[in-house]
Amino acid sequence: MKKDLLSLLDLEKTDFEDLFDRALQLKKRYAQGIHDRVLTGKSLGLIFDKKSTRTRIAFETAMIQLGGHPIYMSTQDTQISRNEPAEDTARVLSRYIDCLAMRTFDHALVETFAAASSIPVINALTDWFHPCQILSDIMTIIEHKGGYQNVKIAWVGDGNNVANSWVNAASVLGLNLMVACPENHMVTQQIINASGADAMDHIRFTTDPKEAVKHADVVYTDVWASMGEEDELENRLAAFDGFQVNKDLLTRAAPDVLVMHCLPAHRGEEISEQVLEAP
Repeated sequence: MKKDLLSLLDLEKTDFEDLFDRALQLKKRYAQGIHDRVLTGKSLGLIFDKKSTRTRIAFETAMIQLGGHPIYMSTQDTQISRNEPAEDTARVLSRYIDCLAMRTFDHALVETFAAASSIPVINALTDWFHPCQILSDIMTIIEHKGGYQNVKIAWVGDGNNVANSWVNAASVLGLNLMVACPENHMVTQQIINASGADAMDHIRFTTDPKEAVKHADVVYTDVWASMGEEDELENRLAAFDGFQVNKDLLTRAAPDVLVMHCLPAHRGEEISEQVLEAP
């Protein structure tokens, strides 16, 4: 039976742990010069409606290193751009490729593809969620902090798709997460209710970034205006006053705080140049 990854709520805690264990094992073996070709003969389709650097390269490199083949498709190069129904495209692709990763705006489109496909569908980013980003982030925390238990994670910034995925991950894994967003830019109640975060005392929400980063082991931020929202930036600058991750804010965090950003970064806005270039 196929398993899709549309949001991190699609995973059980054991799924997370298995993915982290396997990824860390493969990474270690690759560094030792051992090339595991476990995806020989397999192909991954990549339908990208949003521009990408890291996400595209990550998927393509992973497939190549593991012996498989990535097939990149911009939506403008497919019949989707000529209004072919998503269901038709999904059924046809299911007969050619082994897995499909999609990076697009409307989360409902990924859900439609998943429902019509007979192959696994991976959300490589939508306006609602960015699950693979958070999987890689938690793996980074495991590598640098020795695990994610008893690690305080603070989100400072917009209640966007990356923040939503942090909330989902925290609800499944029991992460100590504090989310700080300005009023009117908080993670939506729909996301909070769907994850069950409103009933979990290890997930908290605040409008005070100083409160969020107090004793934090990890401070995470992202741009204040996501792709497709750039025209809102001027209005958002005032709303996000005081939310920049800078040296002053980090004085409240743990001495060995790990600062994370999913990139690309807008230096001088959500994060200072000094912090972004710091060790």
